[in-house]
Amino acid sequence: MSTAPAPTAERLRVLVVDDHDVVHWGFRLMLGELPWVERCLSARTGDEARDLTRRYAPDVALIDLFLGEESGPDVCERLRTERPELRVLLISGSGRISVSTARACGASGFVPKDWPAADIARAVRMIALGQALFDPAPARGGSLVLSTRERQVLERVAAGATNREIAAALHLSPHTIKEHTSALYRKLEVRNRAEAVQRAQRLGLLA
Repeated sequence: MSTAPAPTAERLRVLVVDDHDVVHWGFRLMLGELPWVERCLSARTGDEARDLTRRYAPDVALIDLFLGEESGPDVCERLRTERPELRVLLISGSGRISVSTARACGASGFVPKDWPAADIARAVRMIALGQALFDPAPARGGSLVLSTRERQVLERVAAGATNREIAAALHLSPHTIKEHTSALYRKLEVRNRAEAVQRAQRLGLLA
């Protein structure tokens, strides 16, 4: 376990964990120019983030909610196991997470990626210095809009029903159900049923 010195208001070590190159470039460019950032590191997977945490003992980490097939909250827990004093700010371009869920995984804050750069930088500093910051959550399901039929299909997918079973229950053809599930995958930005249910639960679309 690292015994690196505690963060101060002057110099902080920041770790960005995201699987998009543009995000890495943007955050590293923004944070690297700030006088209170000693070093800005970046990782694309949980394993990379863990290795960098062991090696450089960052003070604060920005972790995307969705890292390919990995869960940002899970990565948060893993990193804080390696370095309990690490402060975590969860970020996302589309999804949301409740304050209670974020706190349960060890995060100290959550902000959307579309915040102004200066506000995100201020949030990083606040989190690193011991404060908490959670962007107020929008209405249930965030800004993601599903039709009534898509919600009906999603609920049955979550219950484990096949396309044929859903078609029978909703009095539709299997082909129509397939079109609805494809639309759900696009809106939720997932590739299969399991990912759809997992993300829908995190977005508050399922009870």
